[in-house]
Amino acid sequence: MLWGWGVRQAWGVTDDTPTMRAADNDREAVVEQLARAQAEGRLDLAEFDERVRLVWVAQTYADLAALTADLPPDRPIVPVATRPPMPVHQHRSYRPEGYQHATYQVEQRGTGRAGRLFFQAWVAASMINFVIWGLVSITSLEWVYPWWIWVVGPWGALILARRMTRFGLPR
Repeated sequence: MLWGWGVRQAWGVTDDTPTMRAADNDREAVVEQLARAQAEGRLDLAEFDERVRLVWVAQTYADLAALTADLPPDRPIVPVATRPPMPVHQHRSYRPEGYQHATYQVEQRGTGRAGRLFFQAWVAASMINFVIWGLVSITSLEWVYPWWIWVVGPWGALILARRMTRFGLPR
């Protein structure tokens, strides 16, 4: 036989399957194995390139297995440290005896984008009206009635009322 037991096991190759045609995903898996071997220093770059070229022209599992026969089989990934099992009383599915589940509805607060835009528009309009009033007062050299209060006041009161009551929305 051309391949060892580890190669046959890794590729699912039995004595009946060496002549079965390989698929593109089989070729991609071999290329990945060759890339790992090249990264580990088992293959130099020229040999890696040659084997990758041969992988893409390979037609059967036997052709693919021959390209990786001299490489160690891929090791399974084993975590270095495992987390100890969680005690039963700390698991999130644990419910003490007599526990009754209460359903709470979490308030879904939007981003408040409309409220922010409303407030920013109020600030901008207030500043514009205040500046105009100030310029008129300065250029006329006399104190002018603060008419800008009638723009700022009602609009500001609406913003304050909306903020305080949220127009009937749950708090």
